[in-house]
Amino acid sequence: MAETILILSDRPDRQVKQLRTALRSHGFNVQALPLADIGFDTRYMSGIAIPRMNGVLPAAVIVRSISSGTFEAITRRLGILHAFAHLGIPVWNSAKAIERCVDKSTTTFFLAQAGLPTPETFAVESFANAKVVAERELMHGPLVLKPLFGSQGRGIRLIRSIDDLPEPEEMDDVYYLQRFVARPGPPYCDYRVFTCAGEVLGMMARRAEGWITNIAKGAKAEPVIGPLRNKLEELGLAASAAIGTDFAGIDIIPAADGKLLVLEVNSMPAWSGLQSVVPVRIADCIAGALVARIEIELDERPAA
Repeated sequence: MAETILILSDRPDRQVKQLRTALRSHGFNVQALPLADIGFDTRYMSGIAIPRMNGVLPAAVIVRSISSGTFEAITRRLGILHAFAHLGIPVWNSAKAIERCVDKSTTTFFLAQAGLPTPETFAVESFANAKVVAERELMHGPLVLKPLFGSQGRGIRLIRSIDDLPEPEEMDDVYYLQRFVARPGPPYCDYRVFTCAGEVLGMMARRAEGWITNIAKGAKAEPVIGPLRNKLEELGLAASAAIGTDFAGIDIIPAADGKLLVLEVNSMPAWSGLQSVVPVRIADCIAGALVARIEIELDERPAA
């Protein structure tokens, strides 16, 4: 009987469907379900209960989303991913990598520790502490306030004065403030580099009339050509290594002086925009790399 690979996602979006097709072409069964549906269950030898698996563990796990929820719910879901890894099952991306990416302040910490160029960043709790940072830093130029947990450009706002700081309840009392990067525009541009298993699968420029250049916010994807590709590839691979991702979307922004800065690393990236401007099939590449990892894991297991 063919082994099963789990795709953990809240909905069967385009990426899930593409991954399912690609993995099935390698001879695997594929089950897509929300991470929230998997439980700890000590009746099973593995300690994990997966719907319709009857105690059998998967060959590997791909995490497309972990969904929103209470602190307790998210902690439990990440615990499931840690448990899979403890049992020797490849998890793409690992709980550790997801934890580092979902929390933007932790991402920035590891990027800076690796010596990668990234905007000056400040993450504090309470309005009072945010006000101290803003009073000190706004004399050097605007700041960008982002939700600590968030993606696709949602909730981002420009801070030009103390009055622009929102009330604590709007930010769950956590303020992630980053130096605004001045750049030519409009149109404005940044870059997304997609890495997988230590290689760059593709990259795109994202152009928009506004300074927020997410595809989900209406930015247009364009291919990247010329010598800039080499520097973007170098930064993308270094950022992925610093965070420890198996596959990732790395956002890189060009400053007005031409310097490239790493903004974020996304451990659960979509790739519809990127797929429209690159020749390789992203889902096929992820599936092929994961299957190769599964084969390595099997070869390294001690003989029974």
